[in-house]
Amino acid sequence: MQNTLIFLVLASCISTAALAQPAAPTKSYSAAGRQVQVYTTAANTQLRMAATDKLTFQPQPQPLETQPTVFVDPTHTFQTLLGIGGAMTDAAAETFAKLPKPQQQEFLQAYYSPTGGIGYTLARTTIHSSDFSSGSYTYVANGDKSLKTFSLKHDEQYRIPFIKQAQAAAGGKLTMYVSPWSPPAWMKDNKSMLQGGKLLPEFRQTWADYYVAFIKAYEKQGIPIWGLTVQNEPMAKQKWESCIFTAEEERDFVKGYLGPTLKKNGLSDKKLIGWDHNRDLIFQRAATLFDDPEASKYYWGLGFHWYETWTGSTMQFENLRRVHETYPDKNLVFTEGCVENFKYEQVTDWRLGERYGNSMINDFNAGTVAWTDWNVLLDETGGPNHVGNFCYAPIIGDTRSGKLIYTNSYYYIGHFSKFIRPGARRIATTSSRDVLQTTAFLNTDGKVAVVVMNSTEKEQPFQLWMKGQAAQTISRPHSIMTIVVN
Repeated sequence: MQNTLIFLVLASCISTAALAQPAAPTKSYSAAGRQVQVYTTAANTQLRMAATDKLTFQPQPQPLETQPTVFVDPTHTFQTLLGIGGAMTDAAAETFAKLPKPQQQEFLQAYYSPTGGIGYTLARTTIHSSDFSSGSYTYVANGDKSLKTFSLKHDEQYRIPFIKQAQAAAGGKLTMYVSPWSPPAWMKDNKSMLQGGKLLPEFRQTWADYYVAFIKAYEKQGIPIWGLTVQNEPMAKQKWESCIFTAEEERDFVKGYLGPTLKKNGLSDKKLIGWDHNRDLIFQRAATLFDDPEASKYYWGLGFHWYETWTGSTMQFENLRRVHETYPDKNLVFTEGCVENFKYEQVTDWRLGERYGNSMINDFNAGTVAWTDWNVLLDETGGPNHVGNFCYAPIIGDTRSGKLIYTNSYYYIGHFSKFIRPGARRIATTSSRDVLQTTAFLNTDGKVAVVVMNSTEKEQPFQLWMKGQAAQTISRPHSIMTIVVN
């Protein structure tokens, strides 16, 4: 009896010990002995993604409050990066066609080569015209409800050849998604592609069929389509191509027409992205689309822009975090951003790049999986744009001189796209000083890329601290740096 009691007590202890075992630790990481290269872009210098410093890690168990520090922990990982890139619009394609052949090749390498450029892997293009076209157009004759007249003849002149050359420069693969700005005028209640208006109920199926026709026609041209957004800026009445969809209208169009139509036509693998507008209303849109199971099943995620600043607000990154926390199974994609009100004499303005750096760091830290700039190329007017909505692009093609002008936004984007590659996992990072904004990723090859931005007039020495190892460096005033830990 005594032996039985001893056995039961021992068994109980063993069982309790087994239950109390901590979960297996995540994969360990040590920075000791690793090579570290710093790349820097800084105002009032010639530094543009320049290799500036090699750092050395030294043991440091506990930083002090007096030591400015960027903390990075590669053992805690978050979302996986899909890609970084920009939009291949009619305006970009037309500007590209006007450049001399050497500058065309320079442009393609500058964006799409992972070694000679900044390695874009993501692209967006429009379903027929947007404001960044030389005029409004569609792919069908007026009133053609059967879409028998559907033709890509317009795009075959500039846009399709442009995209194909970019694909080749990117090594044959460029993740492409597509977006409509407006249905044809005859499908809308205001009988115009401009000034908002709404899709008439009797044309919901025809419009859904139109997306399918476009995707299949582009793929027939050798341009694979990865995904699509439902409607560009669905709550904005613009003087250019635009169409209003409330959250409920988008939900019902997707679950009743677009989702089933994609599925019926063998396109259910295409990633369907909702919203495609600013961060200000994104949570309400997410709740309406994703709390309806019949609609939610068709959505891969939400797209967003950065133009909520038109209200005087700063960029509302916390709204992204609320969506990510509430709907962790859905993806966030930055689908468009540019600096508006183009002035040729301000193409060297440092604020251009810092706007990109601020958005990209905070968007990624909020859970964003992909980031898409607006026009990859515009001309010396900030166009062409058929309603005068002239904007900046990271590269300006001056069609008068045939030369390319690289704004600093090109380099700011490159500090992410060149060093953080598709498949990279975001990792934990924080800064002990608000002067230093930071995000970090672990690439599939094991390299860690840490981006640190300083948008102040102040030079800020700091240390990069990883699991008890620290490396000393300096953040220059108005600079962005990518620290690559091999």
